[in-house]
Amino acid sequence: MCNIERYLLQTDLEMDKIICIGLGYIGLPTATIAAGKGLNVIGVDINERVVDTINSGNIHIIEPGLKESVQKAVAAGNLRASTKPEQGDVYLIVVPTPFRGNHEPDITYVEAATRSVLPFLKKGSLFVIESTSPVGTTEKMQQLIYAERPELKGQIYIAYCPERVLPGNIIYELEHNDRVIGGIDDVSTEKAMAFYAKFVKGTLHKTNARTAEMCKLTENSSRDTQIAFANELSIICDKAGIDVWELIELANKHPRVDILQPGCGVGGHCIAVDPYFLTSDFPAESQLIAKSREVNNYKSAWCVEKIRNAVLEYEMKHTKKPIVALMGLAFKPNIDDLRESPAKYIAQNIMQFEMDGLQIVEPNIKAHHIFKLTDYKVAYEQADIVVFLVAHNEFKALTQRADKVILDFCGIFKR
Repeated sequence: MCNIERYLLQTDLEMDKIICIGLGYIGLPTATIAAGKGLNVIGVDINERVVDTINSGNIHIIEPGLKESVQKAVAAGNLRASTKPEQGDVYLIVVPTPFRGNHEPDITYVEAATRSVLPFLKKGSLFVIESTSPVGTTEKMQQLIYAERPELKGQIYIAYCPERVLPGNIIYELEHNDRVIGGIDDVSTEKAMAFYAKFVKGTLHKTNARTAEMCKLTENSSRDTQIAFANELSIICDKAGIDVWELIELANKHPRVDILQPGCGVGGHCIAVDPYFLTSDFPAESQLIAKSREVNNYKSAWCVEKIRNAVLEYEMKHTKKPIVALMGLAFKPNIDDLRESPAKYIAQNIMQFEMDGLQIVEPNIKAHHIFKLTDYKVAYEQADIVVFLVAHNEFKALTQRADKVILDFCGIFKR
């Protein structure tokens, strides 16, 4: 038996109390799944309302199966939320990584979360960053920890393990998807592997911290590039008078072609964000990645122009202003998440034209602080121009009508 295996056998029981910093779309499900496996989890969030909501057995985000899992974990005493961290065995950093100006990644939230647990780290602690991060972030946090707590050098275990889940199916995928785990050294990798094995059924893949960080960015940059091809193709087809949905269906009959479906842009806190982590740090080397981001952003602006032109054409033909329905605000179908949503961007831009009778629809949320929402059936019935921005299931049940101008950017009525 190697030294690492002996070490893990000796310390496996020291990973039962988990401190999860951040209780958002990934942090709360992660904390809940770990608690469901019998681990003692303290979820930490600076938002007191979020903490109170979770401790009452409720949730502040919409995700299938999450509320039931939280209720069970809280009732069993395995999950508790707090505004402050405390001493534990494992510290998970699951906080946002926003941008500064010019799409420069901002790791101050990760740094603040790291500083918040500094007083509680002890010999044998496992510190894992899950937040999407620029390459080298884990090493920077290692340096920070050792600078503030030099006595911990070589005494704790530091690793990076990104999530790779799909909103709307997070609970299942957090447990069943493979995970890439990279430590700052081999022992840290093994320690983190042993921890995730407690609640992840997917295969755990070993690497180093820098490669794990790059892997997360690579996965979403790849998807962004593939979507950019589909979006660019949709713009070309519109100019050429070709049905892009039919074209893609036919092209995909080729055994080695798999073109994705176009949309009104790209949203979410992963695909629309992660490529900038690479273009910021490697501007000369990331030409294709940068262009893909440009194409996907342009698609949203292109949709705004198509809507505006449709309105002007309607006014000229009917000598009156049309009622316009914008169908969908979320960044993808059947969820309530509006982060980086191109549909939201389009709605905000269309609102600036001050059109009478503009109706905005999002069936997955009850109310919004900016948009006055309308029931999708009512909006569809009343609108002269219907703009499908998100392919929600509710919209697919609607019947295409010849008395309406339909702008279908997400394939609701595709062939």
